[in-house]
Amino acid sequence: MAATQFFGERIKRNEDPRLLTGQALFVDDVSLPRMGHVAFVRSPHAHAKLLEVDVSEAVGMPGVIGVYTAEDLGDYWQHGPLLVPPPPVEGMVFNQRTQVPLAKGKVRYVGEPVAVVVADNRYLAEDAAEMVFVDYEILETAVSLSQAVQPDAPKVHADVDLVHGDLNNVNAHVVQVKGDGARFDDIAASAHHVIKRSFYYDHGSSARMECRGIVADWDRRAQR
Repeated sequence: MAATQFFGERIKRNEDPRLLTGQALFVDDVSLPRMGHVAFVRSPHAHAKLLEVDVSEAVGMPGVIGVYTAEDLGDYWQHGPLLVPPPPVEGMVFNQRTQVPLAKGKVRYVGEPVAVVVADNRYLAEDAAEMVFVDYEILETAVSLSQAVQPDAPKVHADVDLVHGDLNNVNAHVVQVKGDGARFDDIAASAHHVIKRSFYYDHGSSARMECRGIVADWDRRAQR
């Protein structure tokens, strides 16, 4: 019985009844008293310096609760936690770079959030986001992985050094050896053929029923 509990048999989905009968709860279905909605101002550039983020027009628009940039966040602006630590492999290079809430100084990918608008409803927030003006100094980009690792490629993070003297923009570099590594080198040197291949993987995208979203209900008195 246990052997076919999850393999070889049709498994009845638990979520189907509420989805098929219109009883599912999505983020857009949640309505709380005095709830605000946010819209993000996102970078159209893959790599650029942030020269100025002008929010003056957006702040005064009707229904706008607030407009924030990285500088407005103060101590709340910090890198997100590392959810999965790297494996303890000897000699591994690991440059920890996690997501920040809003770009500061420069943007590093298309769509990186630069500012956030909070308004009475989604439509007002999106209208106000259109009135945030950002001055960019466009920087050189590396548009493929093979180009990005070249020593002369533009650096995504200026403080990350080259790995092994010639690999650029490397987040992690891990070499694992099983058995006698020197023995492999001897075998490879005397082999009739040594085959090397480069593998290219397509970008993946999920087909979720709703986009990523969250509703937070802050209790000022309880501070939670």
